Amino acid sequence: MTDVGGQPDAALPPGQRLAESMPITHYGPVPRYRPDSWRLTVNGSTGDGADHHLDAEAFAALPRDEVVADMHCVKRWTVRGIVWGGVLGKTLLDAIPPAPGTTHVMTWAEYGYSATVRVEDLASEQTVLATHVNGLPLRPEQGFPLRLILPHLYAWKGPKWLRGLEYLRGPRRGFWEERGYHVLGDPWQEQRYSYLE
Repeated sequence: MTDVGGQPDAALPPGQRLAESMPITHYGPVPRYRPDSWRLTVNGSTGDGADHHLDAEAFAALPRDEVVADMHCVKRWTVRGIVWGGVLGKTLLDAIPPAPGTTHVMTWAEYGYSATVRVEDLASEQTVLATHVNGLPLRPEQGFPLRLILPHLYAWKGPKWLRGLEYLRGPRRGFWEERGYHVLGDPWQEQRYSYLE
């Protein structure tokens, strides 16, 4: 288990305030999970040039881990010491490596939602493709069956209902980045909006 932040006396990123629990926020309705057709797709600039599709069974067979980390929302709340269980981002990158020259990953979720992160963000020891929170399976409104968690970035960078990772050879703006949010999203640098880039 990796412990990242989570200390009650640790400093908060600038402009953040403590919250006792994670508010449930999302754009659009909660999707219905269809286990027979669910797939996590990894494509784009993959090391072998192929598209990879992991069904629920194949994803569940990947090595599991836990990360204890804070969550920082661009709406200025922070929740301390959340336990996320799932597959580390670096584990997925090892299983399906990107091609040389790949710099970014477009993360895709239900309804075409997307967010762009750097490969180094996905490879961070803090990053987890989460199936569980605080020892329990994610609830549908929390992102079940799969949610990307990048505790070192604002929470919008980690979409609920994750369905795909597209390896890219350069940055592209995702859903909120196209609507005025920062392309990087580091809460410690207060990278909230694109005019700060």
